[in-house]
Amino acid sequence: MSLDADTIVDRRRLRRKLTFWRVCAVLLVIIAALSVASALAPPGSRLFAAPPHYIARVTITGLIRNDRERVEALDRLAKSGVKAVIVHVDSPGGTTVGSQQLHDALRRVVAAKPTVIVVDGLAASGAYIAAIAGDHIIAHDTSLVGSIGVLFQLPNVTDLLKTVGIKVEEIKSSPLKAAPNGFEPTSPEARAAIEAIVRDSYDWFRELVKDRRHFDDASLTRVADGRVFTGRQAVELKLIDQLGDEESAIAWLAKEKGVDAKLRVRDWRLDSRLGDLGFLHLIGSKLLERLGLGTLATRLDELGAVQAMERVNLDGLLALWHPAAN
Repeated sequence: MSLDADTIVDRRRLRRKLTFWRVCAVLLVIIAALSVASALAPPGSRLFAAPPHYIARVTITGLIRNDRERVEALDRLAKSGVKAVIVHVDSPGGTTVGSQQLHDALRRVVAAKPTVIVVDGLAASGAYIAAIAGDHIIAHDTSLVGSIGVLFQLPNVTDLLKTVGIKVEEIKSSPLKAAPNGFEPTSPEARAAIEAIVRDSYDWFRELVKDRRHFDDASLTRVADGRVFTGRQAVELKLIDQLGDEESAIAWLAKEKGVDAKLRVRDWRLDSRLGDLGFLHLIGSKLLERLGLGTLATRLDELGAVQAMERVNLDGLLALWHPAAN
């Protein structure tokens, strides 16, 4: 049965419309994918990004450990075209190695960009090691700064094992192998060995502070006994340079480094958050925010942070401010 001319024309018109809308749908999917990838990509790797005429905001929070991804993000920042950097610190410290790693990475940023450190709440111990990487440190009046010192700490469960009737046996190559281990009283030789490590690391910490903050021996002794100081005390002791906040940091960058004070300040993420399930988690959080469920998204992020903290197991020598519980 042959089709009349009108039917053939209608079918061709319908086919063209279907083709048009299919092409539009594909283009929309491509544009949406590029937009999401550009929005969620780490700074320094944005697709079709405009020249980075802004001030980068870096945030250091929580316990500090070795973090290769963070180092790579800071190295990208040092090589980027951003005009200046503000580093916010709020941390009790962490491992000595992780703190030194962060300090060295920040020093490379400071060598390439005008950089100022802002202590939001706490820059103690290893976090202060990170903070003194900057050439200018700002803190709030009631921020806590300092805790210059190192710590080696482990639980000793010898009495507990005796109570429950458990005996730990071991065969080792020498008396100081795996000592102290917490399953037996610490021998004088083991204690002396650990004390030597602590003293050596403490000397390294003191020398770093002395060099970066230009202290003489007397000034260093006043601040290096392990105490924390308020921002008001710290500025008098030269542990920091100024009291203030991010606005103060922008003003300092404008006055001392010639940075345009009207530039926008944008967050520079230290983790890509694009790998594995992190990418899906971030998209889910964005969708919840779009649906007006931002509080739920925030709560999910908090739960994720709690779980991450529960997995933290700090090994090795610590540069950490940890007040004893009452």
